[in-house]
Amino acid sequence: MMVGCSARLVVWSFIWMLASAEGDAEVSCVFMESCILPCSFQSGTDVVIHWYHVTTGNTPVHSYYNNQDQLGHQGQRFRGRTSLFKDQISGGNASLQLTGVQVQDQGRYKCFTSTIRGNKDSFINLQVDAPVHKVDMEQEENRITCSSEGIYPEPELTWSTSPPSNVTFKNTTRVQQTEQQLYNINSSLILSDRVTDLVYSCTVSTRRNRRRATLRELRSQTGDTGVNEGVVVGAILVVVLAAGLL
Repeated sequence: MMVGCSARLVVWSFIWMLASAEGDAEVSCVFMESCILPCSFQSGTDVVIHWYHVTTGNTPVHSYYNNQDQLGHQGQRFRGRTSLFKDQISGGNASLQLTGVQVQDQGRYKCFTSTIRGNKDSFINLQVDAPVHKVDMEQEENRITCSSEGIYPEPELTWSTSPPSNVTFKNTTRVQQTEQQLYNINSSLILSDRVTDLVYSCTVSTRRNRRRATLRELRSQTGDTGVNEGVVVGAILVVVLAAGLL
């Protein structure tokens, strides 16, 4: 029981520090996970709490008064996805928990609180991230393709070789956005017959994390003239590395 109380105090202290800082609080949420938007006020009786999504024209997100939730005017998109920490409201915690975070949820929120001691407005900027989870690489003849899906915001894709090569490779990168506003990225690299036995790496990055896939391409030299015909002997997916916060 003491462990649970201590953990709650730590979380509440963190929320209080965020909400007490000058300017808007900044919150980073992961796509389709739960997220807490911090809001604190000076405790008192007759508590009224209103949450609004300012970015979409002050859409009502969650309301609480008369000692209970009041969701009659809640925006359709937020229904069934919001809750308050009821057992902590009396202590001045008006933080909102938002579940199943969507890209459309990002933006600026306002937390309005009122008690007999006065009113207060707090603002929170919510930033949504869908990290890079997987990078796929495959080879077909003299073309290597790298792809990754379900990312937000728009990712960057870079190629590299080991050992480093001075040859300029021809590559084409395409980015598509899904109905959920997530990004899929795909890039193809045309191999040069002049370069053999290289390890190719493809790195997909966002502001939250990056992942890299590595592929070793092996060729054989054939023909009496010594011309490299670019015959693919094998392509082995070596390793996928992750860096950054997940």
